Amino acid sequence: MKKSTFVILALLSIQFSNAQIFGGESITNQENIDNQKWSWGYYLGFNTYDFDFDYIDYEPDTKPDIRVETRVGFNVGLVGNLKLDNNLDLRFEPGVNFSTRGFQSLKSDINTYREINSTYVHLPLLIKFSANRLNNFKPFVVGGVSTSINLSSNQNNPDDNSAGQFRMKANTYNYEVGFGIDLYLYYFKFTPTLRGVFTINDELVRDADPNSIYTGNIDKMSSRGVFLNFTFQ
Repeated sequence: MKKSTFVILALLSIQFSNAQIFGGESITNQENIDNQKWSWGYYLGFNTYDFDFDYIDYEPDTKPDIRVETRVGFNVGLVGNLKLDNNLDLRFEPGVNFSTRGFQSLKSDINTYREINSTYVHLPLLIKFSANRLNNFKPFVVGGVSTSINLSSNQNNPDDNSAGQFRMKANTYNYEVGFGIDLYLYYFKFTPTLRGVFTINDELVRDADPNSIYTGNIDKMSSRGVFLNFTFQ
């Protein structure tokens, strides 16, 4: 699946929301769903993860030491929503994210490619600020903090890149920002959300060799992710 999947699905969501507003819709669906103090749901979605690097020695006019290849992964999880007032909600969205990245050092002529498969238990706590509902449509912005547990980190593996093992720290701490649209359908509320996830801490476990072409010149490595989730409530 290519990155264009994100664009296609986002355009479909926008097209659907336009039909809700301008298509002559006169029936108000799910009139009382937002009046509940607590509400629950689940989500399915897609992700793409990248790395952001800070180097110890780096010349602005030279190419970076590391090339990262991004791919599309999969998200699944649950939603717990606490209504604070008419336009403000507190949300907890525990889930599991499956991702794959390619990592390659450009400082050697030999094959240095590493495929990094990650399974994250993702635990975000978010504030959702919504506009007033218009017919069966309500846009919102969302932001908050999260922690992730990388079940595939290899943090405690004694082998490093000299033995073909790329290692990352198991725990990450992130901040998240995004936006979305609540679409009130006949049987349920459907919510597409596009969100950026930015890791704060350094995730890299360094090789034993301080001059390693993989980790020697990296001062900090942290993940950046884009999530496109579809929530059903």
